[in-house]
Amino acid sequence: MTTKTPSTVKPAGENTLEQTAYAAVAGIPTTDPHDLDRLGYNVFLSLRDRRDPLEIAVTTARARLQISEAEAVVRIRAFLKGRGIEL
Repeated sequence: MTTKTPSTVKPAGENTLEQTAYAAVAGIPTTDPHDLDRLGYNVFLSLRDRRDPLEIAVTTARARLQISEAEAVVRIRAFLKGRGIEL
């Protein structure tokens, strides 16, 4: 059995939609750091597809937040509005 080197990961660009989504959730307190990854991914999907409202994206992530989901939505929406993204 051999061990291969891990695949290289190309980071997202500075002004991409993906980077914006992850930056929008960066300041939200969660129980586990992986919860922020899930939350950021769901916000990214919501921004990319524009099918579900932001509230559904936050609920779908099932992140263990230390604040209410409503407060998280308010913070994310305020960040996105500051970046010029209206939902």
